[in-house]
Amino acid sequence: MKITYYNYHFRFTKTYIPILTVLVVFLLSSCKEKVEKDEGLPLPVMTLHEEKAAKSFQYLGSIEGVENVAIRPQVDGILEEIYVDEGDFVEKGQPLFKINSQPYQEDLKNALANVKVERAKLKKAKTEIDRIKPLIDNEVISEVRMETAMADYEVAQSSLDRAQAVAANMRINLEFTTIKAPVSGFMGRIPKSVGNLVKKTDNEPLTVLSNVEDVYVYFSMSESDYLYYERMKGDSTSKKMNSEVKLVLSDGSEYEKAGIIDANSGQIDKSTGSINLRAKFENPDTLLRSGSTGKIIMEQIYPNAILIPQGATTAIQDKRFVFEFQAEDSTVVRREIKIDGRTGKKYIVSGETLNPKDKIVVSGLNKLTNGVKVNPMQVGSLVLENTTATMVDPTKESGSNL
Repeated sequence: MKITYYNYHFRFTKTYIPILTVLVVFLLSSCKEKVEKDEGLPLPVMTLHEEKAAKSFQYLGSIEGVENVAIRPQVDGILEEIYVDEGDFVEKGQPLFKINSQPYQEDLKNALANVKVERAKLKKAKTEIDRIKPLIDNEVISEVRMETAMADYEVAQSSLDRAQAVAANMRINLEFTTIKAPVSGFMGRIPKSVGNLVKKTDNEPLTVLSNVEDVYVYFSMSESDYLYYERMKGDSTSKKMNSEVKLVLSDGSEYEKAGIIDANSGQIDKSTGSINLRAKFENPDTLLRSGSTGKIIMEQIYPNAILIPQGATTAIQDKRFVFEFQAEDSTVVRREIKIDGRTGKKYIVSGETLNPKDKIVVSGLNKLTNGVKVNPMQVGSLVLENTTATMVDPTKESGSNL
């Protein structure tokens, strides 16, 4: 038994020693390869470059036609005719409403009759002067009689003038019974109907007529924004304010034509700390109507801006940081940046903190601290927080477009 066991053990050792040796060598070589290939965290890195950008400012605004006229009756009476309908486009001078004119026709007839009476009185006074003049010349009567006749003539002339003025006023009132469009434009709502009594003292107008060939958009901004706007609009450097403004409509679409700010209220409202401004837009298709609302977009132009994705930054208290990639040793350094503004999903970074050709890590920032080694991803496309960024090899000097 002992001889048999000894021979079996000898055969086992001799057979498997070479296999064990191969396994040990393979495992050692695998570990060595893993150590040699550990070049840092594989993260996307981008090279910064300068490009054109715009920082926007948004303000709520109300839209009004350049001519927005409330149509009110100038005389009292029963509304007899409505010649147009709500929403119709009317020309200047076109009849809109008709008020019952019969009372005013009678008033005019009465006034004209009074004119005839006063004219006859004037003629009588003139006849009296002509009659007594030869008598005075022949010293038949005294000159006092002539003075009295002249006074009667002047009274008659004044009475005639007054009667003619009353008649002219009655004629104007009669003309006011037909209400005409003072400007060309679109009819607004018509709250009255035929048969209603209308008065000059009514609080509500018959309608509002809007000329919307051009429109005004009224909006307000804070005092600090206004001071910034005034300084920047004349700046000839890289932060010049765009002279044109955009309008975003209530459905979220952008109006196709740009406008200009052409007026402001000139005073800061003490109660709100804001100032009112007005932007003018052309409206050839009459898409914009009085009473609509929208957003005014003002833009500050940066012809040579440095943009970075918002997701490429981290916040600590009130400060923003990026991880800058150091090509010489493939490590990263956390660096504070100054944000000048936003455009879309990107930050506009001050040139005082980052420069063109600097390289930053754009994702996986929660894995990084100062000195961590990073293996930059190869050239490719990465979708990061709804922003498509092109990754670059940091050993190359050419930049990528955000």
